[in-house]
Amino acid sequence: MNTICNKQVQVQDLGLIDYQLSWDYQERLLAEIVAAKIANRNLPVDAQTLTPNYVLFCQHPHVYTLGKSGKEDHLLANDAFLQTLGATYYKINRGGDITYHGPGQLVGYPILDLDNFFTDIHRYMRLLEETIIRTLADYGLDAGRIDGLTGVWLDYRTDKKQSNGPRKICAMGVKASRWVTMHGFALNVNTDLSYFNHIVPCGISDKAVTSMQAELGRDVSVTEVAERVAHHLADLFEMELTSVPAGVSRLLV
Repeated sequence: MNTICNKQVQVQDLGLIDYQLSWDYQERLLAEIVAAKIANRNLPVDAQTLTPNYVLFCQHPHVYTLGKSGKEDHLLANDAFLQTLGATYYKINRGGDITYHGPGQLVGYPILDLDNFFTDIHRYMRLLEETIIRTLADYGLDAGRIDGLTGVWLDYRTDKKQSNGPRKICAMGVKASRWVTMHGFALNVNTDLSYFNHIVPCGISDKAVTSMQAELGRDVSVTEVAERVAHHLADLFEMELTSVPAGVSRLLV
């Protein structure tokens, strides 16, 4: 494990980007960080390379992704129907079940070397959830957790009756290799929720899905939400954020 830590995190806005392209980019960044960590093992502290950290923000064209623990029958549409939806489908290497990504949804992919912060995946997931909870509070939305269910919910309290019932507003699924993370969260901002009708979202059939737009009754700036998410990430993880200009797809080639 590194004995030196790098709290600097580069924030990249990838814009609207094909899912496969963003997945490949995540894999490349993770591989580079892991390679640096392995090289550091045989070096004295003063010769070690600081491992970089990234937070990637993006939106995707319509796509369904199935995590490694998910069930294929939770996708309720066949290939032909997916074509009519203009949607694609991927089996991927994150945790969790099936979810939807699309325009109007803020997707965040933290590529972090947790040796720079803390080596505890459970804590990592809870802090990601807390980041979204605080972001939603900035918009007057009371969000929280439900025991045993990853992600962030509205009407989440089980100790009082709530008229609309629990509604998931942010899904999460991650992967870690040698304490380097990838994948992340998907926060429904102005998302077209009808696309969730064609899956069993996150494998949960008895709870609804919602968005900031649906709850607030107005469109919300995805860029503004990303800025609030970055602010709370930096606070909770004690990060030092740097950023690159929007539209960094040139970095993917």
